[in-house]
Amino acid sequence: MDAQTEPEVPPAPISDEPFLGPLDIILLAVLIGGAAWYFLKSKKKDTQTSQFKSYSIQPTTVNTMTMAENSFIKKLKSSGRRLVVFYGSQTGTAEEFAGRLAKEGLRYQMKGMVADPEECDMEELLSLKDIDKSLAVFCLATYGEGDPTDNCMEFYDWIQNNDVDFSGLNYAVFGLGNKTYEHYNKVGIYVDKRLEELGANRVFELGLGDDDANIEDDFITWKDKFWPAVCDHFGIESSGEEVLMRQYRLLEQPETPTERLYTGEVARLHSLQTQRPPFDAKNPFLAPIKVNRELHKAGGRSCMHIEFDIEGSKMRYEAGDHLAMYPVNDQDLVLRLGKLCNADLDTVFSLINTDTDSSKKHPFPCPTTYRTALTHYLEITALPRTHILKELAEYCSEEKDKEFLRFMCSTNPEGKAKYQEWVQDSCRNIVHVLEDLPSCRPPIDHICELLPRLQPRYYSISSSSKLYPTTVHVTAVLVKYETKTGRVNHGVATTFLSQKHPLDGEPLPRVPIFIRKSQFRLPAKTETPVIMVGPGTGLAPFRGFIQERDFNKKDGKEVGQTILYFGCRKRSEDYIYEEELEDYVQRGIMKLRTAFSRDQAHKVYVTHLLEEDMDLLWNVIGENKGHFYICGDAKNMATDVRNILLKVLQTKGSMSESEAIQYIKKMEAQKRYSADVWS
Repeated sequence: MDAQTEPEVPPAPISDEPFLGPLDIILLAVLIGGAAWYFLKSKKKDTQTSQFKSYSIQPTTVNTMTMAENSFIKKLKSSGRRLVVFYGSQTGTAEEFAGRLAKEGLRYQMKGMVADPEECDMEELLSLKDIDKSLAVFCLATYGEGDPTDNCMEFYDWIQNNDVDFSGLNYAVFGLGNKTYEHYNKVGIYVDKRLEELGANRVFELGLGDDDANIEDDFITWKDKFWPAVCDHFGIESSGEEVLMRQYRLLEQPETPTERLYTGEVARLHSLQTQRPPFDAKNPFLAPIKVNRELHKAGGRSCMHIEFDIEGSKMRYEAGDHLAMYPVNDQDLVLRLGKLCNADLDTVFSLINTDTDSSKKHPFPCPTTYRTALTHYLEITALPRTHILKELAEYCSEEKDKEFLRFMCSTNPEGKAKYQEWVQDSCRNIVHVLEDLPSCRPPIDHICELLPRLQPRYYSISSSSKLYPTTVHVTAVLVKYETKTGRVNHGVATTFLSQKHPLDGEPLPRVPIFIRKSQFRLPAKTETPVIMVGPGTGLAPFRGFIQERDFNKKDGKEVGQTILYFGCRKRSEDYIYEEELEDYVQRGIMKLRTAFSRDQAHKVYVTHLLEEDMDLLWNVIGENKGHFYICGDAKNMATDVRNILLKVLQTKGSMSESEAIQYIKKMEAQKRYSADVWS
């Protein structure tokens, strides 16, 4: 009742002794306080519950699980499974291999599930032994300079830093790496060794896939020996021939309102229309492109300098970080693929996982249209792996086409060689395969199931946030090449970017981006000398480094020697950022050594300049404990540069070969030797 309307109570007669004693008052206060606390707590709980429930309205394809759902042990037990395949994936290949293994498990009485370590309580591995004849397989990619992928980092740290008891755990590991990188398959090798050290039982030998050669062949060769080993270990038998099964069922949804359709969002519906931070891989920022200019002067090739506006995004970056962008596929390829599959690209549909226990309900955001799926969500330019060709064979009306596809999927040497020649060496994507096999006409929904997810592309940031806090610069060469079939293939991301030019009087073109942090950093002390080796677009991160050194010098700080080795074909054609670099030299900010490989009769590369400057290299990295950076081609340049450094340490530093190797390893551990390379 409202206090103002409450009737007046006559005063009680005065007594010699108070009605309530001190103890009574204290007890009463405690009771009232407790009741108030209980009431407020209940009210708050109700409010929180209703707020949480409101999120369920939004459809989403992010593989999120509640605390109850992230128990892979419960899922295995409730669905009668014994096989769990974990993946550490940065580009999607390890996830794809994990899915193939889990699917094949049915043939071997090992019903399986795929699991993302980031979404699981990995301490449950300790309980996997409680499931009879259970097996954990790890498909793990090595990323960067021997690092685990983003989704595997917590698990990697956990087994590194904890001496848990994995006795009774059956496991196998397949690693994905690239031999052009120094730390080839470091993650897979370490996890395989570490699990054994912690008492786990290796069911089959470590498999290593090399993406610089034929990682598909490596994987197939490994798994064809893996399954017989699993059968021997558990005393089980194969159920016979492989049965091709669809993982997703098609649901056409013509009545879906337009506002409920995904149109290119990575995760949250309408996230590109209603933007809200924080921005990351699942929630990219739609950044305006303020500048897109050509850096090459001649020569027929193209290199773009692009500036993204990040003002108001709350995104921060440092020189050496990477910018990731989500591209879209070329519309001509999209239309050609739709026509080859006799599809109405504007059909609204969803692909729904037939495995109801899987946290991955759809292969990409659904519901959507085939046009959107092929444009935004699928890698239609990827070279199809053998498991895709095997499924395509079922849709060939002519026996010769069917046998040809099956032959390339076989494990015999001739079949593997034909796959290498016809798909890999000829750079045939799914469109080319269907064009060259006219009797193969799969349904578009199965193509959408088979193709891998379109991945973000990463670029070394070529600016310093000290000078450009609200813009991020990247430097990108337009990818375009002719294949053995006479077709011209175009890079997905650079082709997309090449069409994004700001025009007067029109809204700025926008691209979904996010920032990925890197360990590629300038020394903390500005007076530390640095040597940077960056031919071609390998110059990109060093442009940011030099800007930062210049900024610090203008700010009155002592700045150590800054030495850049840059190379390209011709000074008159592809000498990028020439005016900027020459200005830095004129003002004494840095020393510049240039190699123009085709400006004279004999080829001159940055490696030749480094060999000429061995005394300088020793002075910086040996006598003055400077930092050494490489950016660019991992296959040849980075390896050659490392070998030159070993030579410097041996000849100028009087070290043995083993001492020189250890010295560089120590530099790496101290972050004094850093590489940002690609193959």
